[in-house]
Order: sequence, then C-alpha cells, then structure tokens
Amino acid sequence: MCQVAVAIPDAVLYDTHMSYEQADTFVRRCIALAYYTHHGVSLGYCAQIAAMPEEDFLRFLGEQHISVFHFDNQQEFLDELKNA
Repeated sequence: MCQVAVAIPDAVLYDTHMSYEQADTFVRRCIALAYYTHHGVSLGYCAQIAAMPEEDFLRFLGEQHISVFHFDNQQEFLDELKNA
C-alpha cells in the first residue's frame, strides 16, 4: 500500500483549530472524495483511503451532496427507475 505524507503548516492547524488527528482525517477524506469524484475509484477503495466503513463513506458522500448513482443519460436513469 502506498503512503503519502502531506506537510501542513502548524499555523494552518492553529487557525482552523484542528488537531493532528483531525487534520489527518480531513486530508484522508479529501483525497478519497477526489479519487471517487474525479477518477472513478470504487466506493470500497475510497472508504479504505478515508479510513471509514463503506456505510459511513456513503453517508459522507451524501453530506457532500455527491450521488453514488451514475447515469450516462436521462433515458438510462428512467429505465433504471422503472426497474426499481
């Protein structure tokens, strides 16, 4: 597994009132969100990156107003809706 280190100036943590643990959580979630939305990485892998169970990552996506449903066009959505 790849590990990436991110240097965050102490002043940023001071200004945002974040602990090191909170900053770590924030960065993990941002990276997972970017992989999910911009690179099509699976929900499971992104949940691992965010260090969250999949259910919690799904909730997190909802809180960020990001849908887990992806349709190429309106007809595909309507077809899927009929089958629901």
